[in-house]
Amino acid sequence: MALDEAEHNTSAAVAFATVGTVLRDGDPDDERLRAHVQPTGWTNPKPAERYNLVVIGGGTAGLVAAAGAAGLGARVALIEAHMLGGDCLNSGCVPSKALLRSARVAAELGHGAELGFPAAAGTPDSAAALRRMRQLRADLAPIDSAERFRTELGIDVFQGRARFTSADEIAVGDARLRFRRAVVATGASPVLPDIPGLATAGVRTNESIFALDAAPARLAVVGGGPIGCELAQAFQRLGSRVTILLRGPSLLPREDRAAAAIVEEALLADGVQILRDVRIETMSREGETRQVHYRQSGALESLAVDEILVATGRSPNIDGLGLASAGIAADGRTGIEVDDRLQTTNPAVYASGDVCLNDKFTHAADFSSRIVIQNALFRGSRKRSALLIPRCTYTDPEIASVGVAASEDGASPSCREWLVPFADLDRARLDGETNGFVRILTPVKGDKIIGATIVARHAGEMIGEVCVAMQAGVGLGTLANITHPYPTQADAIRKAGDLYNRTRLTPLVKRLFRLWFRWNR
Repeated sequence: MALDEAEHNTSAAVAFATVGTVLRDGDPDDERLRAHVQPTGWTNPKPAERYNLVVIGGGTAGLVAAAGAAGLGARVALIEAHMLGGDCLNSGCVPSKALLRSARVAAELGHGAELGFPAAAGTPDSAAALRRMRQLRADLAPIDSAERFRTELGIDVFQGRARFTSADEIAVGDARLRFRRAVVATGASPVLPDIPGLATAGVRTNESIFALDAAPARLAVVGGGPIGCELAQAFQRLGSRVTILLRGPSLLPREDRAAAAIVEEALLADGVQILRDVRIETMSREGETRQVHYRQSGALESLAVDEILVATGRSPNIDGLGLASAGIAADGRTGIEVDDRLQTTNPAVYASGDVCLNDKFTHAADFSSRIVIQNALFRGSRKRSALLIPRCTYTDPEIASVGVAASEDGASPSCREWLVPFADLDRARLDGETNGFVRILTPVKGDKIIGATIVARHAGEMIGEVCVAMQAGVGLGTLANITHPYPTQADAIRKAGDLYNRTRLTPLVKRLFRLWFRWNR
């Protein structure tokens, strides 16, 4: 793509892209958060003559790159236009997981009779859960604060929009920052589909949903990916009547179909309504009631709700960066063009995180910036293709996966599948959490682990063992020899290794064993 077209080639699907995080004015915890990550009255420093590294973007990717480089002794500048901490702290991982924890407690109290306790009376206090979330978010903010990066790490922190003015210079307001190397880590923002009436209806994304006073009585969730599923389940458990509208037939289309089916069953059991193969025609609003007008099986239907959450994807933040002035190629859909070393078409500029990666996860942003530090500052040759990136959807149960996934009908002809259902696992039965599994894939020959999917309440905690084995080249047969505490749900991984080892007991080996024991009587 021509460089001068890169920043203007946005599709209709991103016509209403949102920017920034909505905080609650006057909320003490949100004001405390803002004081750390977007302090009022912040004075930008006088630029150094030249920086070893200038980082654009103060989310996970940018903070890791800046802190890592400064820790090695580099002269570093960090530029952020909105809030330090980015999506993870302000509108992603931190607030969502805090809310999910409250929602899980609400669900457990509602099912107390199964464990010998009467079901809790009344409805959850969703306002208290949201207040707790905002308090915890503010408590964590000092780690990403402008003051910490300035005083503890010695980084020049600039507030404002960054724009390349040449191949080795960036403007922030009236300041000009010359650099030897630069990193673009501006992240991504939610995108809203081009639906007539959407702007009038007033929808929310993950950037504004956490500013609610309490769970809405009726919530429509447009999209069935990880964000949509996690928040749909959370708000349903906290008292909302949630309806998910899917363009296709099923939730979580990127995941193992058996795993996604278990999560779908869990959401339905919680009371979430799922509308499939829906085409949204228009949205409207009358007073505080919003209407979603959609077509399903040829019929035009309407859904009345109090809030609409749109979770239909994310788009890289590249607008206004002046990328063409620096010779940096980019695309409005896929972001900044990088090679396997995360170097852009400008050899002095690298990119990291959601602005250039398909895997838009905090941990992917973190580790891609570790690659950038080595390659940009020390002429390293680390490759992003060597990264092993697991992913996790934090529903209840969670889905965690890494590497190759099973096909629609199970393992592909080039793989072997080792499946341990949690119904066969003692701890899962004791916990009442049998609706899950561990599935590990190996080649047809050998025990090299090439992929895994885990469905469990704490699948995200369990997948790490498989990642270590894959990274270290430890085979599935060896995992069978690792002593796990009993009883644990992670013992399912060892059991998968046992399944593999049993296949090594071929008829020939059995005959040899019989001869051995006959001889040794």
